[in-house]
Order: sequence, then C-alpha cells, then structure tokens
Amino acid sequence: MADEHGSWRTFGERLVYDNRWVKVGLTDVEAPNGQRWEYHVVHLARIAIALIVNERDEALMLWRYRFATEQWGYELLGGMVDDNEDAAATAAREAAEESGWEPVGAAEHLVSFEPLPGQVTAPMDIYLWREARHIGEPTDTEEVGRVEWVPLSRVTELAQRQELLGSGTLVALLYYMASRKG
Repeated sequence: MADEHGSWRTFGERLVYDNRWVKVGLTDVEAPNGQRWEYHVVHLARIAIALIVNERDEALMLWRYRFATEQWGYELLGGMVDDNEDAAATAAREAAEESGWEPVGAAEHLVSFEPLPGQVTAPMDIYLWREARHIGEPTDTEEVGRVEWVPLSRVTELAQRQELLGSGTLVALLYYMASRKG
C-alpha cells in the first residue's frame, strides 16, 4: 500500500495523552507532496454494537441523551471491547446490560468500519441477531434511557430528524436495510 500514488509515510508516533477511553498521539508523517510534520491522531477504543431485529421488523434501541452533542435520540446497544474479549461477546453483553434483552443464538458479523479515518482510529464492529429474550431490567445504570423496539420503517425519518445517534447506529441500520434488498 505504501507504493500507491497519494499514500502518506509514517515515521513513528509519540503519545501525548493516554487513558482507557482515548489516546492522543503526534505522528511523524510525510504527505504525498513531500512535506513532513507531526500530525495529531486520536485513538479510540474498539466498539462492538448489537443490532437485534425481531420478527416484526423492529430493532431494539435505547432512546437517550448524549451530552457532548446535546442531543436526544436512538442508539443501538453496544460498548467498548474489553481486553481479551471477543467483539461479538461484547455486543451481546452490552445489549443485555443496557436493555435487559439478551441476544439469542450466534451473532452474524454484519460490518466493520472506521468512521473518521482522517485523523481518528475508532474501529467499530456491528453484529446482528434476529432473536432476543427479556431477562429483566437493564443493569447498566450509566447508560440510562428508554428501551424500545423501533420499526425499521422509521429509520429514514429518524435519520432525517437527526434522531439516530452515532455512526455505529446509522451505518448498522442503513447497511442492514440495504443488504436485505440485495
């Protein structure tokens, strides 16, 4: 890949901030035009997301508030992949903790992507389940919201109203809907 026209060269990175959720580095880069400098790169933890769709063509989501963007909206369930944890297991665990619904059966890997590859690494893995069982109330008190089965027929409307929060939710739902038509 380094020989492709337009590629950047990297000569190392030094961390300037580091914690469990975010790392910020200065990467020594050379752009295709030959200029070289330190470029800020933000590294976020891997996220695993559960898309649970029932027989009524509804997706299990959480209606919640996100303070960073000052928005209310729907999100799929998921969270940060712990060290040595399988991403599908993370998605299933987070779904149960955040909603009280436990995915049933084997996960189907739907799609993986990087939402902001220009200067952020934020790997996201989306897994699909077509069944879940209610096991009780949500146990994750930090992720408080209203648990709802949202009709997939509302996805376009919710996206237009900016009520689907985060690229993980938007990409997962749109990818799933587009793949069903093909």
